[in-house]
Amino acid sequence: MHTPNKSSKTRLKMALILSIILVIALLFRLAYLQIYISEDLKKGALEQWTKSIDIKAKRGIIYDRKGKKLAVSINAFTIYAYPADIKDAHETAKKLGEILDIDEELVYEKITKKQSSVKIKQWISREEATELRKLRLSGISVVDDNKRYYPNGNFAAYILGFTDIDNNGLDGIEKTFDEYLTGTPGKWIKMTDAANRQLPYDGEKVYESKDGISLVLTIDETIQHFAEKAAQQALLDNKAKNVSVIIMEPKTGDILAMTTKPDFDPNNPREPLDEELKKEWKDLPIDELENKWYELWRNFVVSDIYEPGSTFKIITAAAALEENTTSLDSHYYCNGFVKVQGRQLKCARWYNPHGSQSLREAMNNSCNVAFVNIGRELGEERFYKYIKAFGFGEKTNIDLLGEQLGIIPSNVDIIKEINLATMSYGHGVAVTPIQLINAVSAISNGGYLMKPRLVKQLVDSEGNIVFDYEPEVKRQVISKSTSQTMLSLLETVVTEGSGSNAKIPGYRIGGKTGTAQKIIDGRYAQGKYIASFVAVAPIDDPKLAMLVVVDEPSAGTIYGGSVAAPVAKSILEETFSYLEIAPNITDESENQIMQMVQVPDVKSKTIGEAGKILTDLGLKYTTEYLELTNESRVLDQFPAPGVEVQKGSIVDLYLDIKTTNTIMMPYLIGKSKEEVITTLDEMGIQYTLEGQGNAVVQNPLPGEELTLQTKVVIEFK
Repeated sequence: MHTPNKSSKTRLKMALILSIILVIALLFRLAYLQIYISEDLKKGALEQWTKSIDIKAKRGIIYDRKGKKLAVSINAFTIYAYPADIKDAHETAKKLGEILDIDEELVYEKITKKQSSVKIKQWISREEATELRKLRLSGISVVDDNKRYYPNGNFAAYILGFTDIDNNGLDGIEKTFDEYLTGTPGKWIKMTDAANRQLPYDGEKVYESKDGISLVLTIDETIQHFAEKAAQQALLDNKAKNVSVIIMEPKTGDILAMTTKPDFDPNNPREPLDEELKKEWKDLPIDELENKWYELWRNFVVSDIYEPGSTFKIITAAAALEENTTSLDSHYYCNGFVKVQGRQLKCARWYNPHGSQSLREAMNNSCNVAFVNIGRELGEERFYKYIKAFGFGEKTNIDLLGEQLGIIPSNVDIIKEINLATMSYGHGVAVTPIQLINAVSAISNGGYLMKPRLVKQLVDSEGNIVFDYEPEVKRQVISKSTSQTMLSLLETVVTEGSGSNAKIPGYRIGGKTGTAQKIIDGRYAQGKYIASFVAVAPIDDPKLAMLVVVDEPSAGTIYGGSVAAPVAKSILEETFSYLEIAPNITDESENQIMQMVQVPDVKSKTIGEAGKILTDLGLKYTTEYLELTNESRVLDQFPAPGVEVQKGSIVDLYLDIKTTNTIMMPYLIGKSKEEVITTLDEMGIQYTLEGQGNAVVQNPLPGEELTLQTKVVIEFK
């Protein structure tokens, strides 16, 4: 027997050691695979052995406050191809192309890709799905799917928003509450071999999706319908750029209706509803087209700002009443002008000044001069405090994206005397419609600024309440007593003042008109206006606060009282009936109904002649033109001659404006020396005064044209 020598023993030892090391390494490797990365390996293997298709969860339903469905998910079908399982690609492409109306070559390109699965077409009809299932094409699956659907088309489009092709919220409530609405997707899993062919055994496994949470909105579908109908009609009647309406429940902050016309259909948000626009957009490059889409989707109510004009006088009056710098007993004199820091600010009716007027009369007349003085008495610091307290310059935090802050002075220190003067009548500040209606709601509900609310509840698929959104008070701005006084003032604006076109016999309605020149690119745009009207009703227990904004009316009349107030009236009439708010028919209201007059034809008349004819019939008239002369004549009027209206209604006059350096001599006879001096100083006219007492003679005579260089002589006795 051969005895191993020393070198042989060494080799055996080394081989043994190496074997042991190898075994230990293999054990460690096995342990690593089994313990540390086994899940990853299993996952990788599973991915190689399986095909999986996501099963979309149904988005939650969006309801109105009374349970009517505004957005739902409907059954649809999507076609998937599994290239490895397809036996005859050409024949399969041909049949798919015929049934689905898709180019055969495009289908062939998709089904021959080296991928485990390919989406052929999403959201096919039930008929198409049934036909394909009957064919039993190898490697082709018809998968149950769902798509977002808005049963009322463009109804409440700016509230609801829309989703993308994968059911992700892109705008409106759909975007804001996307995480609740989305739900949890499921999976459809099939076993495959190494060539990605489906195995005939082991079957399939389906993991069901979980539906999303549903929303209950504050919107009332019926009131929303009234608002949309009226806004659309106003858009057409006034040939406006757009018309917006917001209706809020003052005590809760609930938005009952919100619309802007024109709008879009969330089912197809990238296609305008207007046929002419469709043609214009057809051949636009994609970058221009995208700009058009974003412009179409922009929600004017929260994303655009404008000078509120005279509707802002509500804020000025409320602040002054709360600070006790004015009262119902206060009086303000209007001579047509007020000079501030060298600038002459005119009342809209400077050619026929209001004279002495109470706070109530100043509100009814919407007198700029009076409100400049109210603002002066209030002062910069206190006025700024209330502008901030009412929520201007900050977001309301309504449940919609893209909300703007508005524009107010950054701090009280930069407010000069001229800024205070113009802000007092709604110029020099910019607001969003949602800010303004929220502030008006605070004025009408006892003084509480609310957070505007669009969503009341979250509910599950069984209808169980998941979460309640309670009304949220942000702060108290004014007292209940001030609120009551303001409601009284707003009521007489409708019964006696510029808001008479919103009057409904038997109902107590408050309101305020506004007409403001638009600012475009930092400058006032000639001939472009925003007409607006704020309404509160019923005055004794406000249930509705409404804002109507007509952007760039171009059919003739431009004033809030004529353009926006009738829109509010039509909505209120239908809403009162719907809410079963009965009229209180008194002798006075019956008399109002009976006192109808026919609008006379005052075209071609001078402003003085037209004014006398209208007032003799119990009608009021207005014109916002400032550059008037005694020769200014009426070119057009609204309402048209022959139309029957209630006594006290307003007739808008459109005048032949002659831009000159002359002004009209005011009527000064009978006025005291102090009143005459004030008037002439405000107008910047040079004068000589003779005698004492009251004015008995003036030269030039009232109504005559004069320049700023003309010297006026007034005799007193």
